[in-house]
Amino acid sequence: MLVKLHKFCRLHARQLSTSPAASQSFRKWYQQLWTTERTNLPPYSHFTQIGDPVLRDRAAEVPVECVDSKEIRAIVDRMVHVLRKYDCVGVAAPQIGVSLRIIAMEFRRGIKKELPEAMYRARQMSELPLTVFINPRLSVTNYTKHKHPEGCMSVRGFSAEVERYEAVKLSGLDREGEPLSLELSGWNARIAQHEMDHLDGKLYTDHMDRSTFTCTCWETVNTKSGRVEIPFYK
Repeated sequence: MLVKLHKFCRLHARQLSTSPAASQSFRKWYQQLWTTERTNLPPYSHFTQIGDPVLRDRAAEVPVECVDSKEIRAIVDRMVHVLRKYDCVGVAAPQIGVSLRIIAMEFRRGIKKELPEAMYRARQMSELPLTVFINPRLSVTNYTKHKHPEGCMSVRGFSAEVERYEAVKLSGLDREGEPLSLELSGWNARIAQHEMDHLDGKLYTDHMDRSTFTCTCWETVNTKSGRVEIPFYK
């Protein structure tokens, strides 16, 4: 390091004495000799956003012998943490930067109090306890389709109407590696289909009725003369 510093100073001594730009260049280079670059690596505590390549890859299956490993447990714990931190109903591992076939879903009882009763009924919403699937598989059990507005924490600030099947069945492994199957209908079936899409590198924007694509805060943008921020952290 001392040799590098000596060579740099010798080569640029004249410029350093006369050029502010060269002085700045030296200072930046010198700081890099001891400053550790800070990086934020997956699994994240935030949601990856559309444009991140991880959201477009087909996620890999978790090897069966690794399902109950401390690494997979740590990923699942982070997913549940992010799910609840952002107060949402579903998360897939790619949304925290991990390209593995894991999803977590939870529709809390308290959400009913936050929504108009008519909306809750029309969208066939119901409570869903925290459920984690590793290497899930989905089959459709009712091919009737319903179109409702749908958003995504990886497409912050927007929503659109999306058609989804009325009922599905999920099967796979739970977080302990035991076989798990679950039949879902209504909004919970929509959550499952949405999260399964993430595992296949798809987003709701691939299926949406494009004419309904909406900024969820467009009225506030007008009211506040454009002075509106969409947070990507919480």
